Amino acid sequence: MDIGRCPHCSVASPNLNLVWADKWHQHGSGWAAYRCTSCTSVVATKLQWDGNTTMQVLRLFPDAKAAHEDIPDQARTFLQQAFETLHAPDAAAVMAGSAVDAMLKAKGLLEGSLYHRIDAALAANLLTQGMADWAHSVRLGSNRPRHADAERPHVSPEEAKQSVEFAEALGTFLFVLTAKIQRGIEASAAAEAE
Repeated sequence: MDIGRCPHCSVASPNLNLVWADKWHQHGSGWAAYRCTSCTSVVATKLQWDGNTTMQVLRLFPDAKAAHEDIPDQARTFLQQAFETLHAPDAAAVMAGSAVDAMLKAKGLLEGSLYHRIDAALAANLLTQGMADWAHSVRLGSNRPRHADAERPHVSPEEAKQSVEFAEALGTFLFVLTAKIQRGIEASAAAEAE
């Protein structure tokens, strides 16, 4: 069974050991649970058996992370890389910081450093004070491995996870919700016009 990446730790081509399986019926679907040998988390799958040797994955729980299509391309690419490198915390933190930077640039904040863009986003009411504080924390976390900080060059897996979660939340706040609201307004206007 090939699932590409573990939906928990994002390791590529995970080694998954069967923990439990449904009774299979010829040409039927069933459920199975697998444990990732990298992170020891369990992945539940709905599988389709072809009656011979092939199992096709129909559903995966939890789903593998994917950056939302409403996030601008450059930021979405960085965010997707952040999801896919969570097993390498330094890389995930750098990609999360790059995703935040690209999101602010997509909002027209192009001047100065990321530090200045975060403060400009706060001043322009694109971010709340709490979001700006968290963005600065992500920025500092991504700077440590990028600049090989002498005292603390590495981020912990938990720090990387928080950075990636913030970048995802920021993308949702700045782009996904806005696009969803716009689509809702357009759908409502179209329904009224009929």
